[in-house]
Amino acid sequence: MTITVDNSAVKRINELRQQRGADALKLRITVEGGGCSGFQYILELTEEVKDKDLTFDDHVVTDDISMPFLDGSTIKFKDDLIGSEFVIDNPNAQSGCGCGTSFAV
Repeated sequence: MTITVDNSAVKRINELRQQRGADALKLRITVEGGGCSGFQYILELTEEVKDKDLTFDDHVVTDDISMPFLDGSTIKFKDDLIGSEFVIDNPNAQSGCGCGTSFAV
């Protein structure tokens, strides 16, 4: 199982590490039941890596329960006129909602 961390996400996380003076800062992605499509992504910045966590490219971390839902995903950072956000391109999602934070498998 794997997650690809795009250069855009690596660059943004490195910027956040520098701004916060936190060299171990990572983007944690958790998948939980809920949202308008069945599952939702929870994104947070953290320095904590738990025993059952999986780390990708030293920048993204997820737990072993969320990993099957994220397998094969690419994490990107989008910055445009509308705003900036981390984006998850998930091949396991068969449908999603308009806001992009929930999906169905």
